[in-house]
Amino acid sequence: MSIRHTTMDSPLGQLTMTARGEFLTGIFYEGHWHMPPPDYFGEPAELEDPVFALTRVELDDYLAGQRTEFTVPCEARGNPFQEKVWDRLRHIPFGETVSYGELAAELGDPHLAQAVGSAVGRNPISIIIPCHRVVGRKGHLTGYAGGLRNKRFLLELEEPAAVREGKLF
Repeated sequence: MSIRHTTMDSPLGQLTMTARGEFLTGIFYEGHWHMPPPDYFGEPAELEDPVFALTRVELDDYLAGQRTEFTVPCEARGNPFQEKVWDRLRHIPFGETVSYGELAAELGDPHLAQAVGSAVGRNPISIIIPCHRVVGRKGHLTGYAGGLRNKRFLLELEEPAAVREGKLF
């Protein structure tokens, strides 16, 4: 199974995408907090690679405000707890947020907020697995592997029109 990577420019800076076979396995920012080991990236590939081409189109549409869901096949591998958290992240609706504590409670133990935060921070498929939708208590912005500026950008991109309009006055 071919492991490979490529990069694309975006309003969030250069993104590095990784794939294994027909699955997208990663989207990483420049300066990403928790980078996987070098062998995770495999060989360089062209942006025209089918997995990367679809990812680029969907990310471009999303970042232009024209997409709310992704269809690119993804595979995020981690330990069982991380995978459980990442699966839950996929179900946070576009334009909504959830706190680390709320996720921990949903997963069965409100005392697991820090463990949830660690798993969220190690999400390998940024944006598509929407870890940016996880916020601190009372909606405070907290750490983001791609930087708080990018987290703020993504959350503002997803804000409902009524909320955006309310900020104008």
